[in-house]
Amino acid sequence: MFIVGLTGGIGSGKTTVSNLFKELGIAVVDTDVIAREVVKLGSQCLYKIEQHFGSTILLDNGNLDRKKLRHIIFSQPEEKHWLESLLHPVIRRQTRLALEKSSSPYAILSSPLLLESPDIELTSRIAVVDITPEQQVLRTTIRDETNSAQVEKIIANQLSREEKLAKANDIIDNSGTFENTKQQVLNLHRQYLLMKDNHSMR
Repeated sequence: MFIVGLTGGIGSGKTTVSNLFKELGIAVVDTDVIAREVVKLGSQCLYKIEQHFGSTILLDNGNLDRKKLRHIIFSQPEEKHWLESLLHPVIRRQTRLALEKSSSPYAILSSPLLLESPDIELTSRIAVVDITPEQQVLRTTIRDETNSAQVEKIIANQLSREEKLAKANDIIDNSGTFENTKQQVLNLHRQYLLMKDNHSMR
């Protein structure tokens, strides 16, 4: 199957781009969505997280307090490593199952950590959603109602913009208008349909 890996830094607009591909009838497997599903109320992963961090890591309704967890893992590298060791194998397994079930002409694998993950081996092509670091900070602080220092810390823990762009086959510039981004996605969609046909004839 022809799989396009879609990635970009925090606040870059991967969800916006993913939704545009969905509107074109393309299956999108989003590891962020899967990551939320594997820690939902009653899940084995959530139970293990509670056992490790204590009940204060949960909200009053029993769900995971994501803001608190994010603060912990980006200030304590050893806790970040523990959490990744727990969640990444489960997320990876669910990701592969979802890709196998997709029936569109090609599939999008959306993942913020794609370029650092073994999942990159599943992809035929890499598309990076790009905006400036300043835009990342501004958009994320507004979206997540958090402070700029925490966003900057998250950005510093991810691959740099330059490294992402160097590994990209395609770059989606999301720094302008929605219509501009939409047109770029449409152009890539047409390109991927042609590539998919060539890929299937190998």
